[in-house]
Amino acid sequence: MKKLLIANRGEIAVRIIRTAREMGIQTVAVHSEVDADCMHVALADESVCIGGNRATQSYLNIVSLLSACEVTGADAVHPGFGFLSERADFADVVAKCGLTFVGPTADSMRKMGSKVEARRIAEDAGVPLLKGTGVLESVEEAKKAAEKIGYPVLIKASHGGGGRGMRVVQQPSEMEQTFHSARSESQTAFGSSEVFIEKFVEKPRHIEIQLIADKHGNVVHLGERECSLQRRHQKVIEEALSPVMTAKVREKMGKAACDLARSVDYVGLGTVEFLVDDDLNFFFMEMNTRIQVEHPVTEEVTGLDLVREQINVALGKKLSFKQEDVKFEGHAIECRINAEDPTSFIPCPGLIETYRPPGGRRVRLDSYVYEGYRVPPFYDSMMGKLIAWGKTREEARITLLRALREFKITGIKTNIPLHIRILSHPDFVKANCYTKWIEQDLLRKG
Repeated sequence: MKKLLIANRGEIAVRIIRTAREMGIQTVAVHSEVDADCMHVALADESVCIGGNRATQSYLNIVSLLSACEVTGADAVHPGFGFLSERADFADVVAKCGLTFVGPTADSMRKMGSKVEARRIAEDAGVPLLKGTGVLESVEEAKKAAEKIGYPVLIKASHGGGGRGMRVVQQPSEMEQTFHSARSESQTAFGSSEVFIEKFVEKPRHIEIQLIADKHGNVVHLGERECSLQRRHQKVIEEALSPVMTAKVREKMGKAACDLARSVDYVGLGTVEFLVDDDLNFFFMEMNTRIQVEHPVTEEVTGLDLVREQINVALGKKLSFKQEDVKFEGHAIECRINAEDPTSFIPCPGLIETYRPPGGRRVRLDSYVYEGYRVPPFYDSMMGKLIAWGKTREEARITLLRALREFKITGIKTNIPLHIRILSHPDFVKANCYTKWIEQDLLRKG
């Protein structure tokens, strides 16, 4: 690998460029017209404008991305997260063009891309599942399935994500309208109206296992991340390791994730996500076949550079460590810093007039913005991630609070006040949170 094209933008593009440079690999940034002054463009060795401001005109334009590879001589592509990172057709065409794709095979993506198919594979691999169904074709089918499973149930888009196409049904009278609504949203968002049903778990935790697998059959998990603090199924704060996890459950959950990866001949970095109840019983939700937004907290407690590991695996190298070599030290917490109103959560693009990032011991900031930069309205509102490490969870929490209070951004609204409020709350201090805690406890009860 001599020249790596990053098929993405913003902070993840910056993150990949930095590791690639440390590895002696040249980098190519791609950008839309509005992103010409984005930090990843300035940091890369070369840059190519691939189209208009809408993602469909640029970052989702496979022809433009492959053309950028050709004109720059890039011999590898890293998709980052979002955009085309889990598109099997993109991974397929990159490989057919003779380029190295830094990610899993298209076949693995397809198998894990459908939640219904992923459930079937997980069941065959012996991974715990919630009671559920295959794809449902009619309301009548859905009603019969829900009666058998027991209300409340959750309707989910088979090809969905981010909470879209997902609806809770508390009782039979709600099923017809909710079923059609979920199918309609799924069709609009993902181009597929396929939905299925799972048993709904009240106040679950969302805990995920990070794993990596090479082309030589080695699969290793890197512990878990607690991702329960969410709003509308979008993660807000993540931490590693989970404050409620035990070594015994971690071993079981890690084994289940690795078994699933082996069952589909998985190669690369991946994350297996689980719902976890109060008794630490865990149930498979889905597998993300890419690097995650929250990967820095795993890096902080393991000492590994996950982007470097991704690239090495893509190059065909064996993992340089075994499961018994993975050690965890301390605790890390990450806040997603968004350009949005902290009370209404409405995105707030615009000109950053003042930008004074925090620093000091045990603080890491992965970002792409700067003073005088204009946050565009066309993409996700996340400007970066602020991460703190500590010997203990409480030490990490206090350090992160200090860093958040140092962080000054003016000209646009950000969610920094929300993060300060969450980290100061007694429930967070005691780790008494679940996936709906922000909406049902913090915002509703105060």
